Amino acid sequence: MPRKVSRSKRLEVVEPVGKRILIRKDEDRKVTKVGIHLPDSMEIPTITGRVVATSTQVENDPDWPVAQYDRVLFNPKHAIPVDFEGDNRLFVVPIEDVVAVFRSEG
Repeated sequence: MPRKVSRSKRLEVVEPVGKRILIRKDEDRKVTKVGIHLPDSMEIPTITGRVVATSTQVENDPDWPVAQYDRVLFNPKHAIPVDFEGDNRLFVVPIEDVVAVFRSEG
């Protein structure tokens, strides 16, 4: 009798290469802080997200003070969507398109 081999699903990861980072984009806002409702077709030129992973090149470069879990503001023009999750919120972004890192004081 053949033995049934159990194959567990392997966790797939995305590792950026070159001067790139992997960002999980924040949820799109449909209402501004003052209560103005934005249409679905409205595109915002810069968006925020959390750094999921950085390439080794970015990690070892002191000119780019970006680390995993940092919240960043980035220009999505050159962002490459990663069809990895159903909601398509992961993007590989050139480090040059990160325009700001949010830091808490203290």
